[in-house]
Amino acid sequence: MKHLRRWLIALVAVFAAVVTLNMQTVHADDSLAKVQQKGTLVMGTSPDYAPYEFLVNKNGKNQVVGMDVEVARKIAKDLGVKLVIKQMNFNSLLVALQTGKVDMVLAAMSPTNARRKSVDFSNTYYKSGQDILVNKTDAKIYKDHKSFANKKVGVQNGSLQETLAKTQMKTSSTLGLTKVTDLILALKTHKVAGVVAEGAVAKAYTSNDDSLVEIPGHFNLSSDTVGTAIGFAKNSDSLVAAANKSLAEIKQKGLINQYLKTAGSYMKTNTEDTSMIHYWTYFLKGVEYTLLISAIGAFFGVLLGTIFALLRLSKNKLSHLIGVSYIEFVRGTPLMIQVMFVYFGIGIFIDIPALIAGLIAVSLNSAAYVAEIIRSGIDSIPVGQTEAARSLGLSERQTMISVVLPQAIKNIWPALGNEFISLIKESSIVSIIGVTDLIYQLTVVQTATYKGVQPILVAMALYFVLTFGLSKLLSHFERKMNHAA
Repeated sequence: MKHLRRWLIALVAVFAAVVTLNMQTVHADDSLAKVQQKGTLVMGTSPDYAPYEFLVNKNGKNQVVGMDVEVARKIAKDLGVKLVIKQMNFNSLLVALQTGKVDMVLAAMSPTNARRKSVDFSNTYYKSGQDILVNKTDAKIYKDHKSFANKKVGVQNGSLQETLAKTQMKTSSTLGLTKVTDLILALKTHKVAGVVAEGAVAKAYTSNDDSLVEIPGHFNLSSDTVGTAIGFAKNSDSLVAAANKSLAEIKQKGLINQYLKTAGSYMKTNTEDTSMIHYWTYFLKGVEYTLLISAIGAFFGVLLGTIFALLRLSKNKLSHLIGVSYIEFVRGTPLMIQVMFVYFGIGIFIDIPALIAGLIAVSLNSAAYVAEIIRSGIDSIPVGQTEAARSLGLSERQTMISVVLPQAIKNIWPALGNEFISLIKESSIVSIIGVTDLIYQLTVVQTATYKGVQPILVAMALYFVLTFGLSKLLSHFERKMNHAA
């Protein structure tokens, strides 16, 4: 064991050294050459921020549109490459940039001094103030940000608005959420008194929702908090210069107003019919991805879970250590962190698509819990059963496969069924990296329709149908096993 520990310590040290070297080595600036060589410019964004970026349904498919998308298309065209858009939560965008998952970030991002420490920014391409959204019934109560003393305001996590609220609204408490759609829902349900939002976004919501009103924030804005810019990885001077060249042409030709008009036409199309039936294809796609992730996660969860359960029960010390270490580590860390590690962490070395990363993380997570369920089932079989099988000449492997596991499965079936049902609900965490599961599609419909509650009710109903149907199916097989016994 001492030699094993030395090898493990040495292996960890080598891995840490490689990662450190990879992160710290200063390369010559080849950012522009890399983009042109691969033929794609990957844009990272969080499409819940109309008119900058939001989703519409075109020809039965979700498509990201908005002013930022038009800006990105112009840059990609000037570079002679194809634009590729990756969707994820706003507070994951800079991580994606630093780990090489995207080439640039366009998400109405302000080039603050704090962000400049880890990100290179282009010139600003649009300037807008910071307003506060309130319910129309409260419009006479609030005049600016000072009016919210001892009140709670909503802000998007990791945004400039969050910084402004915490530094200039110190007597107010803040509710930080990932999606603007969730903040609007919190406002409508009176969980917050107001939502701090960028001026163009506030106007987009008030133009499409008569129950909301925007009031001027009157924040003290420094030069680094006025305007939006494109984020690039550090030391991307050549790519930044190329983007600035395109932005200069956009400014010279006055294209921003044209881009805003295009975004406005998409917003108008989205709100022509905001009934949930009109968006049934969105929910159907979400159900398809949720079932796909759950089914694959359950399959590999059982497969890997059985292996790790046997490793934990093994009399071999190394096998036992591997089994225990895996199970305890996975059960001791949140699934969200595991999803982000697979997508962003491993993504430093291997470019894993979001869906594949989600499938891997969900499968590995499920395996740890299934392993413990199977282990408990195996332990529940009397030792006499094993001894009898061995006395009849069965090998240890044959005894496990033919005698122990069949009885164990019958004992653990209810617990295993609960794990499968939980998997359907827990798989929703993959939406944070842009996988279009049911929760992701729920947010898409909220963004498109400016409605908060109705899409939630539809998603709840769909989740209930899925879990209730699976529960009945599992009960059917349980009865058959009991009858066979």
